Amino acid sequence: MGKITLKSPHEIELMRESGKIVSAVLRLLEHNIRPGISTMELDAIANDFILSQGGISVFKGYSKGGRGRFPASICTSIDDVVVHGIPSPRRLREGEMISVDVGVMKDGFVGDGAWTFRVSQVSEEKERLMHITHESLFVGLKEARMNKNVHDISSAIQDFVEAHGYSVVRDLVGHGVGRTLHEEPPVPNFGKPGGGPKLRPGMTIAVEPMVNAGTYKVYTDDDGWSVRTYDGYPSAHYEHTIAITDGEPDILTL
Repeated sequence: MGKITLKSPHEIELMRESGKIVSAVLRLLEHNIRPGISTMELDAIANDFILSQGGISVFKGYSKGGRGRFPASICTSIDDVVVHGIPSPRRLREGEMISVDVGVMKDGFVGDGAWTFRVSQVSEEKERLMHITHESLFVGLKEARMNKNVHDISSAIQDFVEAHGYSVVRDLVGHGVGRTLHEEPPVPNFGKPGGGPKLRPGMTIAVEPMVNAGTYKVYTDDDGWSVRTYDGYPSAHYEHTIAITDGEPDILTL
């Protein structure tokens, strides 16, 4: 594992400014998500707003692991797409759910957050999946305290999710965040208590449960980015960027 970078109070305040833009984008998109709008239109709305606030998308042009550069400002992942869905002319349909992931850099620091939205009315099954995934994020955050370990967060999320009959994705994890989108340490959504690095004040991490209605297994689509559930069942995704303090975690993307 590489070096974990602790942030100063000033740097955390800069991250909070980026986090505010992230949360504002998600609120703005919530008001625009409806049957008939395309994910490409949502991407344009998000990018215009991010630029208007003095930020830039850290997703646009991002490249990792030999893949091409990500072509859009946000990730839009519909139903069985877990994460990294590419915005396109495809229009949303009633009854779908869409996970939107937003990463913003402003003044050299990154905020990263995600939310899953319903497109008009969704089935009871999807409603329950969204609810449990959202709850699991805050179950994990309760463990994000000084002198706990990273995998205390992971274990709490896994136990909660599996107790409700769902599965957590293993191939993708949360992560440290700060001057870049992905820093040390990795923050899995599965694991045993007491594992991973010790949590210390000044650590900034993105906690992001990715929860599948069926199997935890996933695969990457032919577009090289979209990660889909292996069995075609839906998946939900919620994410906050937080700073570890000497008390409750400080949520920077509220």
